[in-house]
Amino acid sequence: MQIMVNLIKAYIPRLMKKNTILMVCCILLGTTISAQFNERPVLNLQNEDKHPLNWGYFLGFNQYDFKFEYLEDEGDKTDILVDKSLGFNVGLIGELRINNHLDLRFEPGLHYNKRVLGFPNKEKNGLPVFDDEKDALREVKSTYLHFPLLLKVSTKRLGNWKPFITGGVSTSLNLSSNEDSQEDNSSNKFRMKKNTYYYEMGFGIDFYLEYFKFSPSIRGIFAISDELVRDIDADSPWTGNIDAMKTRGIFVNFTFE
Repeated sequence: MQIMVNLIKAYIPRLMKKNTILMVCCILLGTTISAQFNERPVLNLQNEDKHPLNWGYFLGFNQYDFKFEYLEDEGDKTDILVDKSLGFNVGLIGELRINNHLDLRFEPGLHYNKRVLGFPNKEKNGLPVFDDEKDALREVKSTYLHFPLLLKVSTKRLGNWKPFITGGVSTSLNLSSNEDSQEDNSSNKFRMKKNTYYYEMGFGIDFYLEYFKFSPSIRGIFAISDELVRDIDADSPWTGNIDAMKTRGIFVNFTFE
């Protein structure tokens, strides 16, 4: 119970920070968006979408989570808690034009995030598994090289803006995985697999400004492969009851082309 209280206390100030960041982003975007929805705007970058290849870069932030599947479902009291935080994204964009409404995009990027896992302190032989509360917490820092291949489906351009949806598949290389480490959770080392595979889907709007195209978007990612490297002890209190651990997350990106 004390572990849950500590996690909640730690999460509240971070939640306030997240709301502040979102409010700032909305304010910054407000002026740009309102200028693009005029009834008769002056058309900017009229030939922007006619090039067979387009290049750009993106900046943004992310929030990663884990979805756990258990070998034995004993209820909420045995669920692993995830304290999420905001991370950042940065990367490049290569876009191949297929037709007026379809584009194939490759968006390699660097993604950084941190999660804190809180494990249930179950009893074994009448005694709690963890003598120290710190043993029930594991900080998971992840630095990903992310490689998504996406299909972008756009509507007809409406003045200086154009909505779109995206979907596709991706893979990532986790530079902080600890997969090759000989130590495990008994030595305070949480291990994950280096390579993970995902499917992704999202939506956004292209805004055609005077000198460049600006595209805010939001995208969800869902891992399709198990990422957990289990402890040597099959009855480990950290990994023994986990059938699968899969990442899911949200990206908010701001693209400049």
